[in-house]
Amino acid sequence: MSQALIAPPGLEGVVVASTKLSNVEGKIGRLTYRGYDIHDIAPNAHFEEIVYLFHYGELPTRAELDDIRRKLASHRELPAPVVAMMKSLPKDSWPMDVLRTSISMLSQFEPHNPDGAHTSDVDGAIKLIAKTPVIVAAWDRVRRGLEPVAPRADYDAAANFLWMRTAETPHDAAVAALDMYLVLHCDHSFNASTFAARCTASTRADIYAAVTTAVATLEGNLHGGAPSEVMHMLQAIATKDRVEPYVRDIVRRGERVMGIGHREYKVRDPRAQHLEEKAKALGIAAGDSHWYDLAVAVEQTAVRVLQEEKPDRALYANVDFYSAPMLNALGIPSDEFTCMFACGRIVGWTAHILEQLAHNRIFRPQADYNGPSGLRWVPIDQR
Repeated sequence: MSQALIAPPGLEGVVVASTKLSNVEGKIGRLTYRGYDIHDIAPNAHFEEIVYLFHYGELPTRAELDDIRRKLASHRELPAPVVAMMKSLPKDSWPMDVLRTSISMLSQFEPHNPDGAHTSDVDGAIKLIAKTPVIVAAWDRVRRGLEPVAPRADYDAAANFLWMRTAETPHDAAVAALDMYLVLHCDHSFNASTFAARCTASTRADIYAAVTTAVATLEGNLHGGAPSEVMHMLQAIATKDRVEPYVRDIVRRGERVMGIGHREYKVRDPRAQHLEEKAKALGIAAGDSHWYDLAVAVEQTAVRVLQEEKPDRALYANVDFYSAPMLNALGIPSDEFTCMFACGRIVGWTAHILEQLAHNRIFRPQADYNGPSGLRWVPIDQR
């Protein structure tokens, strides 16, 4: 057995690097972006302001905000071969697979250095931040047999995304909800996809390679796929009278109530409050609060039952829980929920990649080998 200290499973509690980008204080339920509390940011900031905050280190002035908006709008258009590639895919291709392939393909339309890598800088980050939601919106139409809609330079990211899905002017309530959703998903310290991106960047792979790694990592149901599972759960429950038996059955079988519990937070995820408010507002605006009301009933029941059955554990709603009814209210299908997660998290991924490259040392942890030893080669005719 190695004499080196062995990290706990999942690296839980292990500090692997420093960051100035975001801080998760799980015991007290606090999340900050570059020192700004999420409860201060969520009701006040626009997505473009947070893009600027992450990549320039401070909140923008009016002139700086106007400039970053122009830059993002100017980089939305996708290369024609990327759109052609989407049209060539089977219509039932998984949205996250399409997003991963498209982001990787974008690198082919950027100049590369003599060693094959592309320049990793803020300009490259802005291009990826601008194009990620455009890819998602374009594929949403292509898979439905529709032509992609051209992006609008006079819209911010949230409004443009909704416009590109429907070719209709989006309602203010929908734009506000999606804008806040994107803000709340921008970063969350060293989560799995961000850590994966930093590992890739630590090899001096470029920003396209590192973001592709992040997208691939996000796809798993234990990370970015959770909101889809929340929606599937709500659809399976369907009515309030089925909530209690459904939740008790899941808990007694030792399975997870999707969207309840978080590796870091020992109290309610601070982002859940704001997503709940937007899910409620969208339900009221549409005159149909069924999924929001059902989600509230599930959360209340799940917290109560889990406290009864697992009193030693603190399990509350996380960011995924109210993301599901909110995105559903925007008309976004559940198999695209993880892609929506990526549309916000691309901000944090790119900022972390650049932070890693600025103070780089390649990640190379050790492993505790516990396999056989001392074996001797046996010729094949003697096996």
